[in-house]
Amino acid sequence: MNLTAGDITALQDGRTKAWHESEPSIAGEGLLRLAEENHWRNFALWHEEDKARRDDMGAEYVYTAKRAIDGYNQQRNNFIEKMDELLFGALGPFAETLPMNSETPGMMIDRLSILSLKRFHMWEETVRDDADDAHIAACRHKLQVIEKQRGDLASALDALLAEAGNGKRGFRVYYQFKMYNDPALNPELYRKK
Repeated sequence: MNLTAGDITALQDGRTKAWHESEPSIAGEGLLRLAEENHWRNFALWHEEDKARRDDMGAEYVYTAKRAIDGYNQQRNNFIEKMDELLFGALGPFAETLPMNSETPGMMIDRLSILSLKRFHMWEETVRDDADDAHIAACRHKLQVIEKQRGDLASALDALLAEAGNGKRGFRVYYQFKMYNDPALNPELYRKK
């Protein structure tokens, strides 16, 4: 697997900027395609979360945003699992005697996606012309912290992929089994019948 965390973060940053400027579209193939699909769900989820915090639009507006959040969150998790399945197929199976990483590559890519969105939106806060100097300074500091966190996570992803590729560490596909969206598993849904 020749793909690096730098390739993934470059894709995420590029799409974050582009999708704020024009209609989103998905391209690519393989892992990059899945990472982009996951990032699109996080992008959409981010903006629905913003909508859900509005207290001036009425309950129906918030209800609609919450329903969208549930859908995007389910899709986001589905793409995490698809990324892990693809990577496990390429790098696994792993010997049971290997140390197993508790966080999967797909989970790490998802977290990098969220950090890309945080990075973009925190940067926006640093260039606001309607905010005071204290706000700008605080946001610049937060942006530095986000950059450090993202660098650490990207390094950890590269290390995991390298160690998995050379047989020193493994991972499993951890299925989320989200219950809240499933009418057969959510008691609030199946008891209403």
